[in-house]
Amino acid sequence: MKKILLSILLLTIIITANSQPTISPASPQQGTIALTHATIHVGNGDVIQDGMIVFSNGKIINVGATTNVADAKVIDCSGKQIYPGLISANTNLGLNEVGAVRSTRDEYELGDINTDIRSLVAYNTDSKIINTVRSNGILLANVIPQGGIISGSSSVVQLDAWNWEDAAYKTDIGIHFRMPSLARVSESNDPLKGAMDHIDEVRTFFREAKAYFEESKHEHTNLKFEAVKGLFDKSQTFFVHCELVKEMMIAVDFAKEFGFKTVIIGGTDSWKIADYLKQNNIAVILNEMHTLPVMQDDDVDEAYKAPYLLQQAGVMYCISDADEMSRYRNLAFNAGVAVAYGLTKEQALEAITLSPAKILGIDDRTGTLEKGKDANIVVSDGDILDMKTSNVIYAFIQGRQINLDNKQKQLYEKYMTKYGLK
Repeated sequence: MKKILLSILLLTIIITANSQPTISPASPQQGTIALTHATIHVGNGDVIQDGMIVFSNGKIINVGATTNVADAKVIDCSGKQIYPGLISANTNLGLNEVGAVRSTRDEYELGDINTDIRSLVAYNTDSKIINTVRSNGILLANVIPQGGIISGSSSVVQLDAWNWEDAAYKTDIGIHFRMPSLARVSESNDPLKGAMDHIDEVRTFFREAKAYFEESKHEHTNLKFEAVKGLFDKSQTFFVHCELVKEMMIAVDFAKEFGFKTVIIGGTDSWKIADYLKQNNIAVILNEMHTLPVMQDDDVDEAYKAPYLLQQAGVMYCISDADEMSRYRNLAFNAGVAVAYGLTKEQALEAITLSPAKILGIDDRTGTLEKGKDANIVVSDGDILDMKTSNVIYAFIQGRQINLDNKQKQLYEKYMTKYGLK
């Protein structure tokens, strides 16, 4: 009976997940578009009152005070706020649709050392979750594989595409190392030896890879070594998933030994060694904001304060959202929480736009609203960091005005109509 009920539940989930009509990607931008009379948040701390942003062929051609624009489609944004498209720096978006249904999950691979796995080729552009995060202003995402000690490479995708090739914004930007936990579970259960053995396994792998690249020619091609070549020439980033101080110290040791450009993902305790991270040029992608602290004697609001403490120390960091329950759409509101704990609103905005763009190596194309960059733009009725007032009404990816509809909006409209509430 339990198996029958479980099967019915899973079938219901699958039907619900696939009940939303597919929303086709937008066509390439036609002509010039000007958004006028808005408050423009550039993303680098600057704010332009009664501003105008003009873009053509997917690129921003002018940002400044509102003036008359010839031969352009003008959208009056009086009373509206304009922001750069938000960037989710740590997500399995498009790889995991329904966590309870194995057939909709494609983020894991078997094995411990999976350097040659590419998340991009598994990215599902038809995921229904994509539409919900776009509605909250998230236009770009770093899609990360899971599984193993080294999970493979992640890529940045734009969230309005026909297929993974079309979605690719920057491919194979880095390799992901999932640091084994060095926390003692209990007095009678010490996982440290097994964890250190796994860490030594990874260190040995990179030492062998280094020796491989020092050879003038290879008798046989090693695909796992070839996949990490970018780490050694710094064209790729070494992403280390870890939380505790001693785990981050090991990540820094890897950076020193192999010369890797290193970024910490998670970094719950990163504020405790902020000066050390800054000294070694280690960036941090913060994950959960609405979470309990790692250790029982830590402050209950530790996660809320971490962005401000890293900001004060001068550490390069960004805010992300890896919450499987809300499916990543609360990114802007995570940044809003950080405002309540010390950041200014423009600093918090930068932590989800320009800072992730810098960490992911795409700041030459996006992250701010500046001339020459891609027209990745969000227009909101209210403050995008505020859950109560944020209401994204327009969004553009590389100049294309995208459809902001999703299943939740459709259900809202359906039952507002049914009960005569419209």
